[in-house]
Amino acid sequence: MCRARDSVVSRAQTLGRLCRPTLQALLVAWLVTLAGCASDPPVAVSASTWRQVDRDIATASQAAAEQAREHALLSMQHWMERVYQQTDDEFIPWFSGYWTQQWLGMKVSWYKLSTGGDKDPTVSRLALYLQEQYQERVLEPVAEEDDPDQIMERSTRLYVQELDQRLQGLAQRHAVPQEQFEQRLQAVPAITQAPGASLHELLQADPLKRLPAYVGLIEHIRATPGGLRDWSTDPGIASVAQRTSERLVDELTTSSAASAVGAMVGRVAGTTLSLGVAIFTAIARENKRPQTEAQLRQNLKSAFEAEWQELMRNTDHGVLAGVHQLSWRIESGLEVPFRYQPPR
Repeated sequence: MCRARDSVVSRAQTLGRLCRPTLQALLVAWLVTLAGCASDPPVAVSASTWRQVDRDIATASQAAAEQAREHALLSMQHWMERVYQQTDDEFIPWFSGYWTQQWLGMKVSWYKLSTGGDKDPTVSRLALYLQEQYQERVLEPVAEEDDPDQIMERSTRLYVQELDQRLQGLAQRHAVPQEQFEQRLQAVPAITQAPGASLHELLQADPLKRLPAYVGLIEHIRATPGGLRDWSTDPGIASVAQRTSERLVDELTTSSAASAVGAMVGRVAGTTLSLGVAIFTAIARENKRPQTEAQLRQNLKSAFEAEWQELMRNTDHGVLAGVHQLSWRIESGLEVPFRYQPPR
């Protein structure tokens, strides 16, 4: 019994002597590693290097904005071509057709009855009806392919993608640690409208629609008065509808007056007179049809060209509003000097 106990004690002592150097070595290695971590200060990046980094970020932003602008320009040109084509194919033939003119005459008569014969309310209601028809026959079918609202969102997304690509490798080129570079991006505001987002958050969001601040920015642009959601009520387009409506009301009023005179002179003579006026009016309209169509086409084209320019230029609700607001905010934020703060 005693001999067995002595054997166990002996083996334990031997194992302790064998393990002690290993434990000591591990302890020493751990202490060395700890000392090394504690003694490595963060890489010092000079102020001049940060200024160069900021200039490069600003340059990348400008280049990305230019790419987005070119995309918006080409997309808007194609959209306008589709609008013109749809106008020629669908709206103008509908508007100048015989039965449409008869239907418009009935609407004018109804409007006058409901307004006590006043011309101005009749003209306004007919103009609104023409705008609704243009929306239904031209703008909505074209919007199934593309429209300014989609172009705005797509151009904004392209700007962010292009900027992200241009910033790849920037930290390495300037020998700036990635952690410090990311902190710099985090310090640059990209969207200030609540809930807000930094440049770093903007670039990291994938897809962008997961970033609440980005969604809020797009919705804010869309909801701006006179913006992309209600651009079709532009004063230029409304003016075309108003002028066209006034001309129609005047023509149809003359025709109605002739019919009224016909009713006063007797049944047979009145019918003959009314029929003669109707035939003459139909012939006159048909003869004037090419001129009427050309004038309407030109008026609509002029109105759309003016609106096209406004949609390209306006920085609040145009197709480049998102690009402008992001790039301006980012480039302005880069003007604030940056100083790296080591994590605690």
